[in-house]
Parts: sequence; structure tokens; C-alpha cells
Amino acid sequence: MTEALAAYIGPGCAGILSFGIAGGLDPQLRPGSAIVASSVIGRGRTIATNDEWTQALLAAHPRAVHAPLAGVDAPVTVPADKIALFRETGAAALDMESHIAGAIAARHGLPFAVFRVVADAAHRTVPHAALHGMRADGSLDGVAVMRALARAPAQISGVLALARHTFAARRTLARARHGFGPGLGLPDFG
Repeated sequence: MTEALAAYIGPGCAGILSFGIAGGLDPQLRPGSAIVASSVIGRGRTIATNDEWTQALLAAHPRAVHAPLAGVDAPVTVPADKIALFRETGAAALDMESHIAGAIAARHGLPFAVFRVVADAAHRTVPHAALHGMRADGSLDGVAVMRALARAPAQISGVLALARHTFAARRTLARARHGFGPGLGLPDFG
């Protein structure tokens, strides 16, 4: 993913926004809760977000939580592991992309911001069948999930709950995206 993102950075790139769904770490956050990250903690370092851009995102989505986000390299699926990561880092949520995007933004001297929405709450286990559908680019392979569910039908209710929560998160993302305006809330740094 690092090379793919870096390939899109050209002379007209004004900043990098990590925008998408996240896993909840803070037990108070429910599916659909929005987070505007104050920083991203991952791979042994903390990457600060651009304060001016972050404040613009918070102004456009005032109910969002302003807190650190954890960047991880593999899914964290078990509630005990989510709570341990919350206690260790203080991060409200986690994802598998923001630490990479932040490192690339830092390398290129670009403003960096994060807007994520919780899909799976801290107290929920992510069913293993759902993980079979994760493609390397972050998209979903529904056929792979169906095959995994055929082998483990006891996970059907968990996958359906995750699908409902992910739908709620995507609905929040769509509303937020329109509220940010054409520049995704990026201030004019010129």
C-alpha cells in the first residue's frame, strides 16, 4: 500500500486525508461514532495530524471525537486485545492505513489529517469469516465471506451484525464527506 499511495503524490497534492472505517478501542464509542484523530500511534512512532485541518474537520463534524488513533498492521479482532491496546495507547480507535498515510505525508512534507468512523465496537469480536473477505486494497470479497460462512455457519449472526455496523459507519462517512465541502476541509496553506 505504501508504494501505491506514494505513486499518487504529485505536484498538485495539497495534503493526505485518511478517511474510512475503523475498529473501536474506546468502550464508550458505538458503531457510527466519528473520530478526528489528534495523532496516529503506530510502528513505534506517533505522527501528529495537522492542527488547522483537524480543527476544520471538527468544525464540520462537531459530534466527532478528537483523540489519537492506533495504526496497526493486522486486524485486532478480540475485545480483550482491543481493550489492552486502548489502555496501552489511549487511542479511541484503530485502522490499518492511517499510520502508512501519515508516514508518507511526513516524508513528502504534506499536511495530514484523519477522519474515521467506528464499524466494530470495542466489546465486539470480529468474526474470522469476515476477515476472509478482506482484500489487500481494503475492499470486500463477498464470495470469500460466503465460502467462509459455509464452513462456519455459527458465525453468520456475527457477520450480519458487523455488516449492519459497517453500513452505519459508511452512512456517517457519506454524510461527513458532503459536510467537508469540495476540498475535504483542507485549509488553503498557500
